[in-house]
Amino acid sequence: MLYPEVNASRSVISLDGLWRFCLDDGSNEGTINNDFIKANAELIAVPASYNDQKDDLRYREHYGWAYYERELMIPANLSDCRLVLRFDAVTHACKVFIDGALVKEHKGGFLPFEIDLDGIAGAGERHLIQVAVDNRVSHSTLPVGNEEGTAFFGSDNADVPSVEAAKVWRKKRNLPNFDFFNYAGLNRSVRLCAMPREYIEDITLVPSIEDGEGYVSYSVSTVGEGAVTVDIIDREGCAVASAQGASGRIRIPGCHFWNPWPDDPYLYTAHVSFASDCYDERFGVRTVAVKGHDFLINGKPFFFKGFGKHEDSAIHGRGFDLAYAVKDMSLIHWLGANSFRTSHYPYAEEIYRLADEEGVVIIDETPAVGIGAGDKVDPYKTFDIREHHEDVIRDLVARDKNHPSVVMWSMGNEPDTEHFPESARDYWGSLYEFTHSLDPQDRPVTFVCCQNNYEKDLATREMDVVCINRYYGWYNLSGDMDAACHALNIELDFWQEVGKPLIMTEYGADTLPGFHLTTPEMFSEEFQVMYYDRINKEFDKRDFVIGEHPWNFADFNTIQGVYRADGNRKGLLTRDRRPKLAAHYFRERWNKIANFGYKR
Repeated sequence: MLYPEVNASRSVISLDGLWRFCLDDGSNEGTINNDFIKANAELIAVPASYNDQKDDLRYREHYGWAYYERELMIPANLSDCRLVLRFDAVTHACKVFIDGALVKEHKGGFLPFEIDLDGIAGAGERHLIQVAVDNRVSHSTLPVGNEEGTAFFGSDNADVPSVEAAKVWRKKRNLPNFDFFNYAGLNRSVRLCAMPREYIEDITLVPSIEDGEGYVSYSVSTVGEGAVTVDIIDREGCAVASAQGASGRIRIPGCHFWNPWPDDPYLYTAHVSFASDCYDERFGVRTVAVKGHDFLINGKPFFFKGFGKHEDSAIHGRGFDLAYAVKDMSLIHWLGANSFRTSHYPYAEEIYRLADEEGVVIIDETPAVGIGAGDKVDPYKTFDIREHHEDVIRDLVARDKNHPSVVMWSMGNEPDTEHFPESARDYWGSLYEFTHSLDPQDRPVTFVCCQNNYEKDLATREMDVVCINRYYGWYNLSGDMDAACHALNIELDFWQEVGKPLIMTEYGADTLPGFHLTTPEMFSEEFQVMYYDRINKEFDKRDFVIGEHPWNFADFNTIQGVYRADGNRKGLLTRDRRPKLAAHYFRERWNKIANFGYKR
């Protein structure tokens, strides 16, 4: 699916702004009741999560359906165009109605979908768009919610008769099996896109480097009759190569390669023409591969310096904010980092486009987080997620396949691989093959493993890169860094024998900003620095550890519970992007570690 672009043949009308909105009271269950909406609607901003825009607990704790609506006047001068209504992300499931008729149902809250308006809505006419949004998480959604029991970080498991009786009467609520707030709504932009009726449907670009020369193989999917032309435009706007036909391979003379910042993330433009349509797709010439203990970018061993992140900010929630995206990229450079993981869902497309420009490397992750239910229930045989998981991976690869910043696919985060190891191996192993089969660039594929009995885990060791989340010294062996480092080394000995490169994709300590102690203890800024310094020194001794991603880039919001005070506080930065002591520690460390050749 091509990103909405304005050019000589295409136009885009933003539908962002104020929409009418109301929460369902349980009486409509996703059906449009105009009288109900009229009686209850308030104004709300799009794009943004709805949860924190109103000072009302009903918005914060809402469970179930909610409704958006706005009018759309389609300009009469678009009457000869193909018209598409595009939603960049609606969390988690939705139904779209136009003029009262259901025109689309979609499941999955972090990837775009489109509605061809031919025969549905015409130019020169005014139409009513209504969107019913379902924020519920369960054993059939990604991310996964708990259908029984309590929240991931809840505290109402007490075996006390009065507590058990209260559970029976408790209102229904989302119980996420993940540690971030379940923000929902029209989190990203809504747009009306217009293009010729004979149009470019998709573009696939596969760069390669051979004997120091740069090439790009291309494939263009079209609808209608016409000839395809591809021109390669350099940074200065000059055409440096061209080809005819819907597929082919182009040599780029004097090719500049895309390299992570602070080297040059050089981008070319593939200008594609077909019939009366055209489209510009930015791309970089770079290669990625895994060889032995090395992760190679352009044939050189790369070291991942970065973090897990979240799309999370005050008021917007998980709603896209371009200013925050620009600020975060600036802070990534300030920290001396070179990468991040889209934990735990695909991010807005604008972030990937910005990363391409800024030379920041991305591990691109699906929203498959929380697949597990303890030692009594095999989630791979009981959770109704497999088909949806494949759909998400298919859509993710289709959306992000041309980004040079994307160097690896992560199929999910912290599934149960310990209690049902054979089921986990079969599930993730088959998805691993599936993901490889989809990617024209055949990037490395992984998933991220939670703290577990790694000797029983049969799935993680089969990935191209071992990615593990470990909290020795925090959630276990709490505050005892000598014991934590000893336990970490025992595990690292195990992974060294497996023979794969390893990235520590999460490790960290909750830290209250401004809480200082002369002797470092948990929750103080001094402890966070000591924690990272001790753990990093153990990584430095191991040449197969090819990346360190502390958790997290910035503090973020979570469900309420006794383990979380105003959210998760493991950020190197506060939620409003102020540095803690640990940010200064990593800035000094990472600016001394080169992107390429570290430990080699």
